[in-house]
Amino acid sequence: MLVLGTLLLGAGFVARAAAQELPPALKSGLDRWYRTARRSAPGQWGIVVADQGGNVLWSVNPDAPMIPASTVKLLTTGYARTVLGSDARRSTRVLGLGHLDEVTGEWVGKWVLELNGDPTLESPSGQGPRLADLANQLAAQGIRKLRGPITALSEDGTPAEASYPSVWSAGNWGSRFAPLIGSLTLHENMVTFYVQPGARQGQRPRLVETSPSGLNALVNVHATTVAGSRSRLRITRMKDGGYLITGAVGIRAGTRRLMSVAGDTKAVLAATWAQALVQAGIEWDRTPQDIQVDSPADQVLAQVQSAPFDSVAYEVNRRSLNLGAELILRWAAGREGGPERLTEHVQQVAGVSGGVKLVDGSGMSHEDRITPATFIYYMANFQHTPAGRNFPSLLPANGVGTLARLAGGLPAAGVVRAKTGTLNGVSTLVGYLGRRDGMFLVSLMYNGPRSRTAKRHQWSAFRLLGADGASIPAEADQDMAEPSGGELGGETADQ
Repeated sequence: MLVLGTLLLGAGFVARAAAQELPPALKSGLDRWYRTARRSAPGQWGIVVADQGGNVLWSVNPDAPMIPASTVKLLTTGYARTVLGSDARRSTRVLGLGHLDEVTGEWVGKWVLELNGDPTLESPSGQGPRLADLANQLAAQGIRKLRGPITALSEDGTPAEASYPSVWSAGNWGSRFAPLIGSLTLHENMVTFYVQPGARQGQRPRLVETSPSGLNALVNVHATTVAGSRSRLRITRMKDGGYLITGAVGIRAGTRRLMSVAGDTKAVLAATWAQALVQAGIEWDRTPQDIQVDSPADQVLAQVQSAPFDSVAYEVNRRSLNLGAELILRWAAGREGGPERLTEHVQQVAGVSGGVKLVDGSGMSHEDRITPATFIYYMANFQHTPAGRNFPSLLPANGVGTLARLAGGLPAAGVVRAKTGTLNGVSTLVGYLGRRDGMFLVSLMYNGPRSRTAKRHQWSAFRLLGADGASIPAEADQDMAEPSGGELGGETADQ
């Protein structure tokens, strides 16, 4: 990373070309907008509007360190793309050491699941690789029986794990936007249950489907079917890894969908793997084998891969998926030291010695700090790095994903490519805005007690700035296929 920083500084990235000027009417409009926004949402504002070269055209407190929330994902995406490349894929494998008994179809020897934190494995959208794909590959080789308890390892040979980042607020742990994070990731470490009312009042509702599939043995339904069409069902995560569904559901309520963070990711993995093996026609005897094998399993018996990095990153940004952002940071930087490497990367690309300190890759921590100007310098300079080609295409466009509310008041889709950020007391909006006279780089940051009100004013600012907008970047949409959406939002409860 030091070499990259030297190259950037040596190439003169920090020096700014002559800036274009804001039209007087637009400058007056921004002045009026800010006076209104400041009255409606008192607190700390940090704002920079710049041209494509990073020349500041209009600003308020550009050098104030502020909490960025999920706009950190823009930086995480840039760092990970720099390290990994746009076509990188994440693998999940079944490794073995032994041989196939061709008479019985049993794999005789050691086998393990290697999980590497692919955020798309068993994706709720149905677009990612599945454990069933691995099981089918085993069956295609003639394997009809596996023996021994499940062993899940990461690529470095350590046990696959998932935990809550210590820098996240403990009050958020276990919420839908803050699941367990780690190499042991399946279905975004969420579970979904589909429940139908019983045939008669007083009966227990029926669990008709789970996602991922195979979790029926982990679920106990102690709810009641009542009159009417309303539902008051609740999920409780149990200490043994199971789930208890209680409450009541109306007999005319139809199928109800209940979602929860996975409380025991190992239990979810084992249940999903068992179902995949059954569907592939493979018997799984979980009793330990009599043979002892000390050598590591290194024969690849089956393997699946994620979509290319750019597709994964786009989905992370479109949905503001915190789990995905943390996993692509680990993918690029390893298990330890990721935030420090990310901070160093941002400083080097932006050409600043300070201006940023990040403690996670998702922006979920209130300890993250960055100045509005640092965002601008980063976006201006990153486009000139090898990894910066069509970088705006990895961010959602106006009217899409977390920018769905930025649909009205702009002439066409693609005028804005940006990332939102929302935490308690934080509202941020950072990205690219296309205009006929040249692209704007915009950083709108607010820390204060009225983040919802501030967010509405931030939408208004983007509409004001993009009134004569042009799609950006025109060629990027041809290169970037946008994946279909999933079930889960990823940012915060007050989004």
